[in-house]
Amino acid sequence: MMSQSRAGQDGNTSRTECGSTSSSSGGGISRLQVYSSHSQSGRGRDMRSQQLGRHSGSSAKQTGHSEPTDLLRRALDFKTQGTQCYKEKKYREAIGKYHRALLEMKGLCRVLGDPDASSKSPSSAVPTPGKSTLTDEEKGAVENAELECYNSLAACLLQMELVNYERVKEYCLKVLRKEGENFKALYRSGVAYYHLGDFHKALHYLKESHKQQPSDTNVIRYIQLTEMKLRRSSQREKEAS
Repeated sequence: MMSQSRAGQDGNTSRTECGSTSSSSGGGISRLQVYSSHSQSGRGRDMRSQQLGRHSGSSAKQTGHSEPTDLLRRALDFKTQGTQCYKEKKYREAIGKYHRALLEMKGLCRVLGDPDASSKSPSSAVPTPGKSTLTDEEKGAVENAELECYNSLAACLLQMELVNYERVKEYCLKVLRKEGENFKALYRSGVAYYHLGDFHKALHYLKESHKQQPSDTNVIRYIQLTEMKLRRSSQREKEAS
């Protein structure tokens, strides 16, 4: 199931908004908040990214090796523009900006000499001898920006009228391959799997996110919804046997 409406998948949920669920009549759950990628720590990283992007751009003018630093600066600029669009609730525009940022990062891979740029992060690319390289600080900025782009893309998709939960899952898993304890990616993975009907995997990711923030009411409520689905499924199986 590639796309689903934000309308609830059963009688317990009537509307899902970026992973949020509004209660329907008769004992549903109250609205659940989805987590923006632009928390206080995210804003701090944005500021550092902007500073590094400006520094990289000025360094490019001072040295003869302009391509990698120009690509890095453009990638960080597009990510920052995406963040601003997200804050203004221009989600489609934000998605475009985040995709542009990721394309610049893939271009950076190619400039660094990686023949398989489509499958690697620029921060992990092994440079070809004679090619320009990134500093450790720049590599860290690229990796952070890449993860933030995927997390933010998932957040934007969850705001669409028709939510592509498969794509949400895909983006979140990309984050989790690099940061296995990323709370937002774990939570959103659980939400995506829930709406895709894979309740066992949904429960796994939701419980992992619960370990990160045990008191979070949104996670707790989605866990309750998922466990209810599993109980009903188990009961139907017993009745059929």
